[in-house]
Amino acid sequence: MSLKVCIAGATGWAGSELTRGIAAAEDLVLVAAVARKHAGQKLGEVLGEPRLAAPIFASAAEALAQPCDVFVEYTKPDNAKANILAALEHGVHVVVGTSGLTDEDYAQIDALARERQRGVLACGNFALTAVLLIKFAEMAAKLIPQWEIIDYASAGKPDAPSGTVRELAGRLGKVRQPTLEVPLEQTIGMRETRGGTLAGSQVHALRLPGFVIGVETIFGMPDQTLSLRHNAGSSAKPYVGGALLAIRKVSGLIGLHRGLDAVLDI
Repeated sequence: MSLKVCIAGATGWAGSELTRGIAAAEDLVLVAAVARKHAGQKLGEVLGEPRLAAPIFASAAEALAQPCDVFVEYTKPDNAKANILAALEHGVHVVVGTSGLTDEDYAQIDALARERQRGVLACGNFALTAVLLIKFAEMAAKLIPQWEIIDYASAGKPDAPSGTVRELAGRLGKVRQPTLEVPLEQTIGMRETRGGTLAGSQVHALRLPGFVIGVETIFGMPDQTLSLRHNAGSSAKPYVGGALLAIRKVSGLIGLHRGLDAVLDI
């Protein structure tokens, strides 16, 4: 029996590529989509994919009137939280690909997910290389006490840091708090140039043309450094496989889980 899926942000850069992945999957069926500009149309007509017959709605509330098993959130930070909570209220499992949600947002989402006995899988990045970077960084943090994070993204990305970096910093903060030889308050000159502090890590967000999405964690010890870096190109294809896996696995979870590795054997 096929899993019924609803995608919010189905005509966007990442969402449209994921819908094509669902169209090619034998065990998944897209029953509804959310895209305000194309409301009232069929998704296949908008994307030029005849296998996608799902209707497009202007809001998540309208789309969720169509029975579904999994709701995929791929919109913008200002809509994401309300969409996720609405899906949980409808008794639907949720996969989150939208960045920009705060720890407070996720705490509220987790509480409702546990109340409704539904799973929420929030992934800062569905690409396998990004998932591995986070795992490798956790391993390094157990042995190396100092690191900083660089967040790379396109000039037009409004949220900072990215969802990938939020996830990375949060995970590293659970391993240990990095040390600073010179405390921030003792910085001479412009303290802001030392970046922002997220879960104990110093984060430096670059927003420039030429970048799409990337993250680098630099670890330092006397006379040696270790750099772990993930870079993504202009295509959304690297995220499809991970997102499909998340859709298939999220129903086995209860409450909020962060990171695709929550459902991977690594």
